[in-house]
Formats: sequence, structure tokens, C-alpha cells
Amino acid sequence: MEKTRPENLPSPTDGYKLKHYQCEPDIKEEYEQYPQRIAEKRKDHLQCSDASIKSKQLEDGHNDDLIALDEKALLQQCYTNKPYNMQHSIRKLEAEDVAAERRKQAVVEQVMVDQLCRAVISDPEQSTRSDVCKETQGLLGLGTAPVHFRKRILHETKIRTKSGLTENMLSNKLRFDSRIISRNGRDACRELIGFFFACDRSLTVYEFRQFGRNRTSALPFIQKGVYRHQRGQRKGKAYDLGDLYVGANLTFRSVDHNLPESIKQNPVFTLRVISIDEAAMDFLKASSVEFKQQCSKQADSKVFKKIQGIFRGTLSKRGVRVITGLGKYFRQVDKSRNGFLSQATFKEALRVFHLEMPEGDFESLWLILDDSKSDKVDYGEFTRAIFGEMNEYRKAFVRKAYMKLDFNKTGSVPMVDVRKCYCAKKHPLVLAGKAAEEEIKSSFLETLGETCSNPIEVSYSEFEDYYEGLSFGIVCDDDFVNILRNSWGV
Repeated sequence: MEKTRPENLPSPTDGYKLKHYQCEPDIKEEYEQYPQRIAEKRKDHLQCSDASIKSKQLEDGHNDDLIALDEKALLQQCYTNKPYNMQHSIRKLEAEDVAAERRKQAVVEQVMVDQLCRAVISDPEQSTRSDVCKETQGLLGLGTAPVHFRKRILHETKIRTKSGLTENMLSNKLRFDSRIISRNGRDACRELIGFFFACDRSLTVYEFRQFGRNRTSALPFIQKGVYRHQRGQRKGKAYDLGDLYVGANLTFRSVDHNLPESIKQNPVFTLRVISIDEAAMDFLKASSVEFKQQCSKQADSKVFKKIQGIFRGTLSKRGVRVITGLGKYFRQVDKSRNGFLSQATFKEALRVFHLEMPEGDFESLWLILDDSKSDKVDYGEFTRAIFGEMNEYRKAFVRKAYMKLDFNKTGSVPMVDVRKCYCAKKHPLVLAGKAAEEEIKSSFLETLGETCSNPIEVSYSEFEDYYEGLSFGIVCDDDFVNILRNSWGV
């Protein structure tokens, strides 16, 4: 298409012509040097990536304990370049926020409907009044008659029962997101949204499910009620507002709820709070003096921090090998398949992996973990206690990546599907032409395959262990998230 030029434009003056002739060589030179500048930028980026890898390998002046598996894991640690431009990132985040808000709003509406749909006259509490029970027991031959045989007239009906809630009472609530701490991939990836009601200090948890693009449902996972701590220093005490914060553990008895069989295998299951409604929390704390006094986060145990400090240097260099190796070792020695191992087994595992811990610290750790005095502890809990774990922001992206792989929600992913979904196009070595895309992909698959008990598939716990070990060597949260975004497109 030819450019049109208006006829009434004045002709350029001699001064402008002279400037054009003077600048024309510089403009041409800049155009010619543009590809060269792009190549230099890529080279500098590659050199920075190589330097970061070498600095990780030569940290503390020695790398004798690094093996091929560690070096392949370090290749993933330099995969931190931003996957999207600023405009694309903003659009993606906005879309994710809108989808998350829609999910939460759907659950809120379902909770309000479930709690307000029951009429007072049909409340089961109407048939448990003491005078009605006495009258029923006085009738000959009835004894403890069923509810529909008991005599109750309209004038004996309570106008308001304990469970007769109003919308105004239920509006003072705290919404929080949670996840199940489990090695089962199907359970660990459940989307759970909970609510704490300030009016009666009860809580409920709903599970959000999506079927296809447009069909969704929100079903009760934990029925509304007042629940108590089942483990820890506050065992036996009812949950209150101070127990809800990001990273808090909520423990429940599995027999008290209608749960899947995979969760019922353990007498106590744990929910981890991964986010809360900060605005609602501030309002509830400000409106109640009692909550203000009780709302205090329990600090991590000094014993845990001391032990984690001992192993921090080791994990920064070979975190993937240690975490995944220990997980594989524990799964092999767990003959009962319930996840609980004895004290002697844990000591032997630490010896095998050359993880030295003072005997006094181990005994203090065991007293905290073995609160049931059964001489057995869940090995996942033991690993989290001595090494720590990634924060919930990082964990959310690990779960998102695994849910993308396990779209059928079976709890395990064939290694063939992992190979299809993993992307190495944006790796610095690939962009610089120093490594082929297939080479980077193969190094990742070999490292991940070393962690798996079954070489043809990867479970959620194995996938999580890999990125748990990788996380120890990455300080910045954004760098860790970029690794997952580049690799899996989440």
C-alpha cells in the first residue's frame, strides 16, 4: 500500500534537509547493528546463567559431594526468566482472580442456602425438649419411641432454637482456603473453602468441584459445628479466630465426618490454611475484644528451627537428591502402607543419607511429634519438621502444575504425559543455542524418574518432593514460580 502525501504540505527547508543528510548514516548504522545487539544480550544472559550455575556448584569452595543428579537439578534452578511480557502477565492474573472470585462466591451462596433453608418448626431440636421426653417416657409401652411417634403440639414448639440462624448472624464470618495435607494426589488437590462463624464459633468446609467449563458444584466436606484441636499444645480446645492464619493446621477426627476412604485411613486428618479473607479478619478482630486477646500466632518450635538450621546448608546444594531420596526410602520401608514409621527406622534413614543430628535434638523432636505415645510418626510430618517446607504461595503453583497434568484426578500421572507437557523452549541454554530442547527435557525427566518408585508414572508426593527439594536452593518466590510457569505453562 502506497503512502499518501498531502499536497498542501510546505516543502522542507534547507535546514531540515541538512539535518537529514547528517543523521542518515547514523540511522542506517543503528539498523545494521540491531541484530548484533540482540545477540550480545542473549550472550550476556547465558553468561549470567552459567555463572549462577557455577556459583551454586562451587558454593563454600567445594563441590565434591555433587553428583550428576544434583547438576541436572541445578539446570532447573536457572530456568527463572519471565515467561510472559507485562501486559500478558496482567491479563493472566486478572483472569485467574476473576475465576477464583467466582468460585468463592458460588460456595458462599451455597453455604447461606444450606444454613438458612431449614424452618424452625422442622428443626430436630424441637423433638428433644425435656418435657416432651418425660411425657413420652411416661406413656406405657412406648419407652424411647421414635420421633414421629412422640406427641408434640404447636404450643410446645419453640419459637427459636439454638440452630435457628439468621442471615445477619451468618454474615459475620471469616472465609479461608485450605488444602488436605496428604500424599494422595486426589485428596491433596481438592479445592476446599472454609468458613468460621463468629456468632457461635462454629466452622464448616465446602469442596468446590468443576465439571467441564460451565458445570460446578459446592458440597459440604465438613459439616457446620464447633470443633476442637486433635493434636498439638491446644489439644481439646475449641477452634477460635486466633487459630486461623496462613500456614495454620486444623486437625479433625475422620470418624466424625462422611469422607472418602482414602482420608478415613488415618484417625486424624489435617487441613492447612493457605489463604484468608484479610478484610473480614480485620473486621472481626476489631469488633470483639475477646478475639483481640486470643488472636496470637503460635511461633514455630525452637527445636524445629534449630534442626532445620543444621540441614539448611546441605539442602541448598543437594536438596532434590535428599528430599526425593528420603521419600523413596520411606515408601520402600513402609510395609503397612499407612505412612507411619518407628523411631529406629528414622534414625537409620538419617544415617543412610549422612544427615547428622545431635541425639538430644532428636529426642526433643520425637517428644513433639509422637504426641500419641505410639512410638510411630508419619514420615511426611517428620520430613517437614526437620527440613521445613516451601511457603503456601509456592505450593499453590506446584499443585496447579500437577492438577494440569492429572486432569482425570487419578492421583498419578504417566511419565509419557509428563514428557508431552514439559516445555524447555524458554530455557536460557536453549535460547542461546548451547543446548537442545530435548536435552533439557531429558535431564529433567531423568532427575524426576530417579524419585519415582514406579519408573513409568509419577505420584503427587513424588512430584511435590522434587519441587520441595528444588525450592531450598531458590531464595526469591518469583524465581521459583517462573520455573513452574516456564515448564508447565501455569
